[in-house]
Amino acid sequence: MTETVNRPTAAAAQGAPAWWAVISMTLGVFGLVTAEFLPVSLLTPMADDLQITEGLAGQAMSTTAILALITSLLTATVTRSIDRRYVLLGFSVLLTISNIMVATAPSFVVLLAGRVLLGIALGGFWTMSAATVMRLVPEKSIPRALSILFSGVSAATIFAAPLGSYLGDVIGWRDVFLLASLLGVLALVVQFLTLPKMPPRGRATLRTLVEVISRPRMKFGLFSLVLIITGHFALFTYVRPFLENITGVATAGVSGILLGFGLANFIGTYVGGALVARSLRMTIALMPMIMGLAGIGMVSIQGAIVPTTVLVAIWGMAFGGVPVAWSTWITRTVPDEAESGGGLLVAGFQLAIATGSGVGGLLFDASGALGVFTIAGMLLVGASIIVTLGLRTSPVPATEQA
Repeated sequence: MTETVNRPTAAAAQGAPAWWAVISMTLGVFGLVTAEFLPVSLLTPMADDLQITEGLAGQAMSTTAILALITSLLTATVTRSIDRRYVLLGFSVLLTISNIMVATAPSFVVLLAGRVLLGIALGGFWTMSAATVMRLVPEKSIPRALSILFSGVSAATIFAAPLGSYLGDVIGWRDVFLLASLLGVLALVVQFLTLPKMPPRGRATLRTLVEVISRPRMKFGLFSLVLIITGHFALFTYVRPFLENITGVATAGVSGILLGFGLANFIGTYVGGALVARSLRMTIALMPMIMGLAGIGMVSIQGAIVPTTVLVAIWGMAFGGVPVAWSTWITRTVPDEAESGGGLLVAGFQLAIATGSGVGGLLFDASGALGVFTIAGMLLVGASIIVTLGLRTSPVPATEQA
């Protein structure tokens, strides 16, 4: 075991996947996504404590997303001469500092500063994660390694929303963020012990990003992705106020419903993987349609707890397949530029998160949760139709990659 941990590069080169290093990456993803999504379940107490509106508190999500977007585009270029091991460890350090700053923030401004650091860590780590995993395992093991990586997202969804809501009611939202900082410490320690030295590869520059995004299929695909993720996060950021104000669910009930969302999301990751194996195009189009109809359905019933709980679970399961499907799409579309393509994918996600949570906050303050869920649901249905009509998902021939 010691030899495997200390020499994962050699092991991978000989065909033996460095699974401990992959697990350390998964822990990093788990800690980052948990920190990113905690405001969803703690929005109300955060707003009350800081004496701001829930719509303004929701900007803690959009601020992180904006910085993650910028970082995802610049990471490969700015760090192109630095060993990837040290870059990843640095992002885990930022994750820990960010959570401590948020937990001790005396004002909304300081809280936003902490979320800025999280955005830098999130965008950078996500940009490098898929490309790093591809260096830790032989080619035949990449699909399995990526599935393990994405399981960190699903696990964070289970942890951040329901457990964050429950613990926030028991120990306070600030202590929840302190606990999240321990996840950063755990990820840092395991990464330090297992990640090998990984000298940078390729010629990552801003010009490379421009070249990749100019390739056939990329612009339309990223536009479609942004529409889908925008709709999802407009719903997700304000799901707690919807459940409390429209459905009339108490805090304990919110935790239970969000737990159902997280568990369904975890299952949806594997369901999505199975569907991708059958038809990537169908999977990419079907998921937002289900999510949109679930959101519109929640608006139409306005208060029935059991149907709302079921619809939230259906929505969570559908979203579980989205990252799997779109990551598969990017590997088929720009297989020769994994890190740059991954950066663009992360940028698309973060732009959509910022748009969804930011515009959702404006809608929430103007028309309440019903307005947010109605418009977001319609956007998701529209995105599904757009994908069905125009997205190409077949592998790009080698002659079209340059």
